Amino acid sequence: MSTTTKTSKKNTVKRHRIVGLKELRANVDKYIEAVNQGVSFTVLRRSKPVFRIEAASDEWGDPVGAYETLVDFRELDLQGVPAKDVLKALKRLK
Repeated sequence: MSTTTKTSKKNTVKRHRIVGLKELRANVDKYIEAVNQGVSFTVLRRSKPVFRIEAASDEWGDPVGAYETLVDFRELDLQGVPAKDVLKALKRLK
């Protein structure tokens, strides 16, 4: 069984499927790959849902690996860099 839902946050399609515990255990690598591709699963044991499997998320709720870090301003200052200083630097680059 499979369901598809649209999310408004990023206009992406998330897929959700149901899988039996025995099938999951027999083919765990296949399901790990599917989760990495954005599929979530409800796992059933004796026809009853026991848990869900979905991709891990970061501290903001985005899927892990969804974004690439280009610059980590915490390297300059552990408290971060004020946005106004970043904007000033960007304007100077023009």
